[in-house]
Amino acid sequence: MSPAVIEVRGLQKHYRVHRRQAGAAAMVKSLFRRSYETVKAVNGIDFAVAPGERVGFLGPNGAGKTTTLKMLSGLLHPTAGEVKVAGFTPRHREVAFLKQVTLVMGQKQQLLWDLPPAETFALNRAVYDIPKREFEETVSELTQLLELQDLVGKPARQLSLGERMKCELAAALLHRPRVLFLDEPTIGLDVSMQSTVRSFVRAYNERYGATVLLTSHYMEDVAALCPRVIVIDRGRLIYDGDLRQLALRVRPDKRILVRLERPVPATELSRFGVVVSSDAAQAVVQVRAAEVSGAVSRILAGLPVSDLTVEDPPLEEVMSELFRSSREAAGS
Repeated sequence: MSPAVIEVRGLQKHYRVHRRQAGAAAMVKSLFRRSYETVKAVNGIDFAVAPGERVGFLGPNGAGKTTTLKMLSGLLHPTAGEVKVAGFTPRHREVAFLKQVTLVMGQKQQLLWDLPPAETFALNRAVYDIPKREFEETVSELTQLLELQDLVGKPARQLSLGERMKCELAAALLHRPRVLFLDEPTIGLDVSMQSTVRSFVRAYNERYGATVLLTSHYMEDVAALCPRVIVIDRGRLIYDGDLRQLALRVRPDKRILVRLERPVPATELSRFGVVVSSDAAQAVVQVRAAEVSGAVSRILAGLPVSDLTVEDPPLEEVMSELFRSSREAAGS
């Protein structure tokens, strides 16, 4: 097995934060005596990622995801612990390291606002010292994959959010990095553009064998791209493994989506399982995984069914249940 591209051992990031109560008296008091508390943004996590893996890095707001990505890319120094990315220590910010990684943040941009993306591409070529022939080949490939032909010549301020994000991805990948840290790359994009970005990330991963560590609150991104997930909450790792196994462990039930030829009362639907939702056109019934076959047979025999599908519970619900159970186990 190939050595890990990303290795994290006992990683911590703590901040000393000044706290004071509201009001003028508290403000004056704080001038002479300040009280501080330690915020443990990341509190001792361990994981490793192999070459070419696509891994979802998940957690609620404030869990420490972005802080971790910034430490992995060298923008923040850890309080404690060890980090290796592509054989380098990120906080040293060596040139050879910077040429192998990229960090794309959906809420930040590197495009020059009044200039076309082509100018940012040229600037990045100089920054990364990319040979002209390689640069032209990469721009051509990325332009084709992301359909940028009509965009690279327009000022960035004239592009839509989705168009800017496609150009941001191209700019971040001109040096063909081996490791991609993607922090909410589809945030704010419409469904069609989210799909485009997901398809591109998969294509880049498969073409170059790049390692991808992705954070996203859109579970469609994770389900489409990441067979494995690492989940953290309040700075601690609570799950690292296969996404499907996580869903089976946390929510082993199934949902039967039934499209109806005529309205059926909820009381009648409840004979087949727990009614999650229902209206005149369709109903969703939840049953245990072991009972799916029998429930489907009874529904087909007892209801006016026009169509029927069996689905796993939504990943959003799986994650919410995981966080809830983790906090209950921790006594908080």
